[in-house]
Amino acid sequence: MSGEWSVLEVVRWTTTYLQEKGVDNPRLDAELLVGSALHKDRVGLYLSYDQPLEQSELDTIRALVKRRALREPLQYILGYTEFWSLPFRVGPEVLIPRADTEVLVEEGLKVLEQREGTVLDVGTGSGAIAVALAHTAGVRVHAVDISPTALEIARANAATNEVGELVTFAPADLHALNGGGYRMVVSNPPYVTWAQMCELMPEVKQHEPELALNGGEDGLGAYRSLARQADSLLEPEGWLLVEVGVDQADAVGDIFKSAGLQQCFQRRDYAGIVRVVGGQALGDYSDVQENADEKLNG
Repeated sequence: MSGEWSVLEVVRWTTTYLQEKGVDNPRLDAELLVGSALHKDRVGLYLSYDQPLEQSELDTIRALVKRRALREPLQYILGYTEFWSLPFRVGPEVLIPRADTEVLVEEGLKVLEQREGTVLDVGTGSGAIAVALAHTAGVRVHAVDISPTALEIARANAATNEVGELVTFAPADLHALNGGGYRMVVSNPPYVTWAQMCELMPEVKQHEPELALNGGEDGLGAYRSLARQADSLLEPEGWLLVEVGVDQADAVGDIFKSAGLQQCFQRRDYAGIVRVVGGQALGDYSDVQENADEKLNG
């Protein structure tokens, strides 16, 4: 890439090059990479298609394209992504928020419509779920993660989206959580099995944090831990909502039921894949006993 090039010529060349490297959506990626190098959004890029580029601009574009050709995720190269129509800073220390996870936020908001309360977000990563819930419902969220770097990124995202006063962050291992009285516990935990880890696309396998992906031999370890702790974490009639991998919903539902959770349900994403499993804690035992006494005395 040398000599005089226009913006459109570079976009076309980049598209062809990325396509040859097996990159999905090469045209979109080409436009976003060139736009990032030139500090233009896509509309600004279209309006500049005839603009000739300087050698320094070509050098910047070349460096970005080389990273994408090596299958580094576009979001890491750009340094940000969008989730729930909100901007989020991302890097290799955190999992890239996916649109699939928005159905978990949707289900969480339904719970909070019934009765508000404090939310616990386990394995917050970039803070996407916590920030989306706080931003939309105005609720307080306690977000935890085992990675200190992830927590730094999540704090920055909460501040960017003006919910820094609603979301608090702390280090914690999802297998040993503390506290209680939460209206809802939400989590997008590691659920990829050991066997599946070997089959992941290069963008995920080589660049996204294994800690946020690897769910062990059967991918269900995190769900067992969350279900085991649900009774101590949740207030009476509180909810545990989790994202699950493909074909994991029934197994996770069984884990929830075995742990004593009630009203277990499944929710499909917009591609028709079951993506969310939820379960509700028992109500206050004193209320149950009081109702039983009334029946006996009546």
